[in-house]
Amino acid sequence: MYTTFFGLKEMPFSITPDPAYLYMSPRHQEALGHLLYGTGQHGGFVQLTGEVGTGKTTIIRTLLAQKLDNVDLAMILNPRQNELEFVASLCDELHVRYERPATLKTLVDALNAHLLAAHGAGRRTVLIIDEAQNLQPEVLEQVRLLTNLETHKEKLLRIMLVGQPELADLLARPDLRQLAQRITARYHLTPLSAQETVEYVRHRLGVAGGPADLFTPGALRQLHRHSRGIPRLVNILCDRALLGAYGQGTRQVTAALLHRAAREVAGELSHKPVAAGLLGLGGWVDAALAAGIAIVLGAWLWPRQTPPAAEPPLVAAAAVPEAPPEPAPAPTLEQLLQSTEALPTVLGRLVQLWGANPQPAPGERLCTALAREALECHRATGTWADLKLANRPAVLTVSAARGGRQYVLLRGLSRDRALLETAAGPLELGTDRLELVWTGEYLLLWRRETPSSYIPPDSSGPAVQWLREKLAQAEGRGSAAPVSDRFDADLRQSLMRFQGTHGLDPDGLAGVRTLIVLSDVAPAPGTPALTAAVESPKGGS
Repeated sequence: MYTTFFGLKEMPFSITPDPAYLYMSPRHQEALGHLLYGTGQHGGFVQLTGEVGTGKTTIIRTLLAQKLDNVDLAMILNPRQNELEFVASLCDELHVRYERPATLKTLVDALNAHLLAAHGAGRRTVLIIDEAQNLQPEVLEQVRLLTNLETHKEKLLRIMLVGQPELADLLARPDLRQLAQRITARYHLTPLSAQETVEYVRHRLGVAGGPADLFTPGALRQLHRHSRGIPRLVNILCDRALLGAYGQGTRQVTAALLHRAAREVAGELSHKPVAAGLLGLGGWVDAALAAGIAIVLGAWLWPRQTPPAAEPPLVAAAAVPEAPPEPAPAPTLEQLLQSTEALPTVLGRLVQLWGANPQPAPGERLCTALAREALECHRATGTWADLKLANRPAVLTVSAARGGRQYVLLRGLSRDRALLETAAGPLELGTDRLELVWTGEYLLLWRRETPSSYIPPDSSGPAVQWLREKLAQAEGRGSAAPVSDRFDADLRQSLMRFQGTHGLDPDGLAGVRTLIVLSDVAPAPGTPALTAAVESPKGGS
């Protein structure tokens, strides 16, 4: 209805899972990487979860569109079946001939014969089960039994379970532990951040041939507030807002129009913003740039707020015994909340810790400029354990006393104490107290030592050689010369041992968190660390 009015080739916000419109956020890239790993030579059992509408099915469609060499893909969209119906559906997807009426045994025998023939022809067979949280326990047990179809060296059937978060709860049942233990890679897809929501909208408008400024900045902020970063809700709200703008004859969607669209689509959305993610991690850097991060990163001195000197006490004529000095009171949350700062100042100080001097071009994201110096931004929501594992200074988002959200620099972290750099200087607080105001959002920098920040199995090249050498260092052994550049099964086992030893998910995938921990095996000179700051609180601040 409104496509001609806005100069669009087609409706950009359809809720059908069209791979052409897939916006590849870093998390969507990693989710697709997990699925691609599951199709590889050493792939096995992969689990992908995410809230309703976060883009799981679109990622599956993107995988199907890859037209992978020597891979046969079967997909089950309706898992509400019994064991016999489920195996029959799998056979039908793979065009396996079987006797009718079929029994479970005849179906499995026919399937096994087909899989052996495919394996002999050099082909891999992959089963994708969407909405897997709806599988009955009996069917899940049958899925486990299908993984027993194998040769001496590899599985004949690779399986991907894709579903809502309830899938993880289902697999945590004691009677399904045998199945859960066979899952070799897990990933949970989270909603888009505020900045990613903006990029998502502009991406879809670009694919549809429309202008990037159809939505005002205020409308985009309202969009993230009402949609909570869930792509399906973003599509529904944008479609309704464009329809409203068309009805009013206006060429741009304003915040008021977006708010009205949210009320019309689902009234409850208009008063349910995300409590701990309104700004969004993806918006940190752009917000900093908008506020003048280039100025902050110049030759500025950190202004410490020194409290005014106390007035000298009045002394009576008679001599008064001098009281012993009282110990300094422990810092409080109130002191912290009164000394938080805006993002540009805190982010600029974090960059200085690394000795970096990025020169962002007009409109360029700071993280893009930092990448030219091999420094990567890692934005996430996590726990103290995640920060201890990364062992890098981080910008924390806190719920400020002045209202809204402010920021502090986490400079050191011990078992139960956090050393913060604030406007009033260093402040040390118990992590249990800080937990009351920290939203869980953090941003840290890490130095990339490889060409990419993801090294998947079955890959090759210098990144694999680096990974092999680092793991050899971690295990206290020398790497064989010449160093192989192939990501083989032995390297994956070594990687999984390292991950298990260091509290990482032993999925055999060298992603960002694993690479950060690996870089601590022999850190480059000048690498700031949380543990070093705790040992020497005055250093590096």
